[in-house]
Amino acid sequence: MTKTILITGTSSGYGKAIAEHFLAKRWNVIATMRRPEAACFDGDVSRLRLLPLDVTREDSIAEAIKASGPIDVLVNNAGVGGVGAFEVMPMSLVRALIETNTIGVMAMCQAVIPQMRERRSGVIVNVTSSVTLGAFPLAAAYTASKQAIEGFTGSLAHELAYFDIRAKLVEPGYAPTTRFGANAIVPVERLLPGEYADFAKPIMEAFAKPSLTTKESDVSEAVWNAVNDTEGQLRFPAGPDAVALVGAP
Repeated sequence: MTKTILITGTSSGYGKAIAEHFLAKRWNVIATMRRPEAACFDGDVSRLRLLPLDVTREDSIAEAIKASGPIDVLVNNAGVGGVGAFEVMPMSLVRALIETNTIGVMAMCQAVIPQMRERRSGVIVNVTSSVTLGAFPLAAAYTASKQAIEGFTGSLAHELAYFDIRAKLVEPGYAPTTRFGANAIVPVERLLPGEYADFAKPIMEAFAKPSLTTKESDVSEAVWNAVNDTEGQLRFPAGPDAVALVGAP
């Protein structure tokens, strides 16, 4: 029987790549995003369904889950970025990061667990970031929003294992087109006051020209491996920079 996967945040970047990867594997794919009318996917889309979803709204989550039918795999990929000096980061931005990156993930898990528990099968993959593997400057609030999901998923994996449901983490490295600045709520320039200029300059230059970067295919392959893992592995770093951080002192 063909399985069904629901993926959040599929308008571009990692989410879109994950959706296309599973479509190529002949899965039924439910790709969700806030504005599905603007979506464009490559390859055979005969098994693709597009649904609107805002993970910060309970009514939107409920409608999407109801419209989806049975879900074998949930991939929580939707997220927003926030880079800058924490000293000047508005608390409204901090709350927005946590609302999407943390509470949104938790809400999606809570929405699908009942059906998976009843069937005693299912996989939940929560996509975090390589910032959880090593401390990065100018990303304090963003890191906090992702670190929370690391702890959440580790605990959740234990309680869901009793019902034969697997919870996994995929930790993508840095990709200039899909993380941090590209999906930042507030442009980074507004969060770097003059006092931080000398400190921030080499960091931002390194972000612009990283020595190692993560490709979208690295992440989609890591999600595929996480979904199909039955050996109890919790964390799946994705991309050479993320893998390097795993072995860093």
